[in-house]
Amino acid sequence: MIEKMKTYVIGDLQGCYQQTLALLERITAHTVQPHRILFAGDLVNRGPQSLATLRHVHALALANPGRVDSVLGNHDLHLLAVVGGIRQPHKSDTLAEILAAPDLPVLIDWLRKRPLALLQDGHLLVHAGVLPQWSAQQTMALAHEVETALRGPNWVDFLRQMFGNLPNAWDDSLTGPERLRCVINALTRLRFCTHDGVMDFEMKESGSAGPGSKLMPWFDVPGRKSAGDTVVFGHWSALGLTLRPNLIGLDSGCLWGGQLSAVELQQRTLLQVDCPAYKKPAGMACVNS
Repeated sequence: MIEKMKTYVIGDLQGCYQQTLALLERITAHTVQPHRILFAGDLVNRGPQSLATLRHVHALALANPGRVDSVLGNHDLHLLAVVGGIRQPHKSDTLAEILAAPDLPVLIDWLRKRPLALLQDGHLLVHAGVLPQWSAQQTMALAHEVETALRGPNWVDFLRQMFGNLPNAWDDSLTGPERLRCVINALTRLRFCTHDGVMDFEMKESGSAGPGSKLMPWFDVPGRKSAGDTVVFGHWSALGLTLRPNLIGLDSGCLWGGQLSAVELQQRTLLQVDCPAYKKPAGMACVNS
């Protein structure tokens, strides 16, 4: 009997290159046969070696077609916007080396063509969250709408209209930039929302909304339509590693002195490497987080 190919998903890299190499080596040592590697987005920014990290993941993907990929995170979209002249670099960015790289066009062309969601063996991978009104199949369809625009020749013009907090709730009647902006915000920025799916973008440094709040983690909304599939996500270092029967949260705070984590989807094997604190959480402003 042929053993099914294992799939490992790795949390937010954010330019932590040495830890990325160390974790990939652990995965290789743990699994001799061919396997998939998926990344939960935010390949770049804030960590010390964003260019080396992006180059390495890009090279892995080219060398292993169909077996290495990443969804887009908010920091990845921020990089695309900076390259397109839409946004200015933030003071805490670590993107300068990428912006000056001779292979910038190649890296950006690859990055902008990454998916916003992947559905693999009953596991839905996104960077941040899924609105309660969306099933896994609807999430994939909506992600594809955004991907089509990002992969097209007018991707810079598309991104000019994609930043902002409104609309902050889903409606099937949404069209145009408002529709796609809502999809991007959910898939790359969502942490908390109300029971009817109104997104909040202010709370960033906590894993819970606190007593009396109308907000709750998106995955705790009763009756969310994606609950039949296991949702895998990153983006939420304050939440930390989260393993539930239908939920895998992988941002274990590598950037902040935590760990870089990988989970094998079928057996739930957890592999981690420790990380130095490249950034201090207190007082740090997030870029479109």
